[in-house]
Amino acid sequence: MPHSRNVSTCDLCDAHKSDASGAFRVLPPVFLSFGARAAFHGPVSTLQCFEDNALVKAAVNQAGAGRVLVVDGGASLRRALVGGNLAAAAARNGWAGIVVNGCVRDVAELNVEAVGIRALALVPMATEKRGTGQVDVPVQVQGVWVRPGDWLYADADGIVVSDRAEHGQDG
Repeated sequence: MPHSRNVSTCDLCDAHKSDASGAFRVLPPVFLSFGARAAFHGPVSTLQCFEDNALVKAAVNQAGAGRVLVVDGGASLRRALVGGNLAAAAARNGWAGIVVNGCVRDVAELNVEAVGIRALALVPMATEKRGTGQVDVPVQVQGVWVRPGDWLYADADGIVVSDRAEHGQDG
């Protein structure tokens, strides 16, 4: 699997602590961790959708090639944008991870899939499928801009985003 070596978010933050350019960003510590992959990273693909996961389903059914899908669900806590079936599709199709600015469901199913998943919360209500939203556009996740082609790194310490691939330091 591409990008299998984990890179520490703490090491990346140490390396960029004086960077005021905006090329390196830290997402707020509001995300819960799901999926069988506790740490993941890869180039970003983005979706913007609100209480409608038709675009999420289409994305995870495509080859992920080690990418991270960042879904801006408008921080809705009313509908789950990713559930067990979509997590299974993401794992099967080679996605490294999914970060949802919104909710997920089917926690037992999520946690056995070989994909990293971060979300704001769990909610059992599914979405409607209207096919609305945008693909590969800059999105704001908890006040932080994430753009297609950025690199996202997630581990137990948090989530960071960079405008380029980063190489962590061992230790």
